[in-house]
Amino acid sequence: MTNHSETTGPFESNDISGQEPPTGPTEHATQVTLRTPAELADALPYLLGYRPEDSMVLVALHDHAGRGRFGGRARLGIPANDEDWEAAARQLARGLVTGSERRGGRPERMVAYVCQEPGPGESGRDVKRRLEGLAHLMRTECGNLDVPVIEALCISDGRFWSYCCPVEGCCPEDGSPMGLPGTSVLAAAATYAGIQVRGTLRELRARLQPWETGAALEQEIALDAVGMSLVPRMLEETSRLEVAEETIALAGRIIRRYATAAPVPGTHSADVRDDDLLADDEAAILILGLQDRTTRDKAAAWMEGDEAGPALRLWRALARRCVGPYGEHAAAPLTLAGWVAWSLGDELEAREALAMALGADPDYLFARLLHQACNEGLDPESVRRCLRAERAEPEPAQPTDQAAPAARTALAEPSEADPQQSDQRADPGARKGGQRRRRPRGEDASRARQDRRRPAGSRPRTTDATGPGPRGPAATRTRAAAAGDATHGGAPSDSRHPEADG
Repeated sequence: MTNHSETTGPFESNDISGQEPPTGPTEHATQVTLRTPAELADALPYLLGYRPEDSMVLVALHDHAGRGRFGGRARLGIPANDEDWEAAARQLARGLVTGSERRGGRPERMVAYVCQEPGPGESGRDVKRRLEGLAHLMRTECGNLDVPVIEALCISDGRFWSYCCPVEGCCPEDGSPMGLPGTSVLAAAATYAGIQVRGTLRELRARLQPWETGAALEQEIALDAVGMSLVPRMLEETSRLEVAEETIALAGRIIRRYATAAPVPGTHSADVRDDDLLADDEAAILILGLQDRTTRDKAAAWMEGDEAGPALRLWRALARRCVGPYGEHAAAPLTLAGWVAWSLGDELEAREALAMALGADPDYLFARLLHQACNEGLDPESVRRCLRAERAEPEPAQPTDQAAPAARTALAEPSEADPQQSDQRADPGARKGGQRRRRPRGEDASRARQDRRRPAGSRPRTTDATGPGPRGPAATRTRAAAAGDATHGGAPSDSRHPEADG
């Protein structure tokens, strides 16, 4: 707000949820009017559902009965190289405006945020000055689309600054302190509405990232040992069906085990408890078994009711067990985690899990389709209906790709992603590992994945587009399953999703 006292309009609780606000007021809608930059700065975590880090954010405003209302939200990680700022600002502005138009509500105004913690030797004031050019580019790109930015804020080190205040000396050079979390009127309204801020994206991703502790070595040994016996069976058609049945049966037992486990407070303690309930060899069997696409699709049916919560916990735990060279294997459990989270209404975790799945394997089609649908705000019920039907009438696994056929029909082929009220990613992630000799497989050359020739006894690798079967690690190795032969395989780094480069 240019005069720092203008009313932006009521903030309604259903805006916090990440959905496009309704066109008219509801009978019992909770409204909070934001009048100052301090209130806008305090509102950001409630608008996104988490506390952004290293982020550039745009929030759309729509005029309704003479008052402004929040619309879609879009976020990108701040590029490390300032030469990329202009392209990132253009992508963010165009994506949000396009997404709003697709929903029939072009925004009339915008609020812009840049959020970053100080680096070594920096202060929040230094961050504000350093990011001033980025904030200016965001305002310029929005202006080029005829959507003015009425307020641009920098949030850093527990303080905020306005880039739009026209009165010299109005705002403190050292910024204004942010209010204590949970003490504002908006926080009270969000609590009343049952809305919680989820911490940071880094904390959310930590629940899905591979282990980097000493336990990772034992898990890698178990994966090697199980792979030597399981992979040959998966390559044979008759025994592959047996492996699929064994995998689903084992997953069902673990889900029931999780369902009966005593609850513990805190997400970290809960994850540790789940890890303790899952043996290394059980995790290895499930991770490798889920590389079969038909098996994975059957596992996706644990998506609702009493099964959904324990299933989500299992997929998270398996993603954490995809250690060392098995990083690409995480695409399957991460996709399942994203699907169950989306099915349960948790779009934030769904988007992050699916983005991480694409980071592990950019060609994983099921993850790409779900990520597209989630970002576009589609209803997951159509996918649920397809999976219910398949679960009610199970069919034998086929030697060709059957990866979520009904789900693919329901979701359709991906088009331009809609960044409306979601994190935007210019690239879903780069493939980990070195370059490989490649060869086409299958009749569909446009969707064929590749693999290098492997020596006898090595683990094979298949794809989401070419058919069911096991996946090999990022680097083909032939190793004995003994502790003396094992080496530490550090967990693959995050593929620089929203927090790193958007």
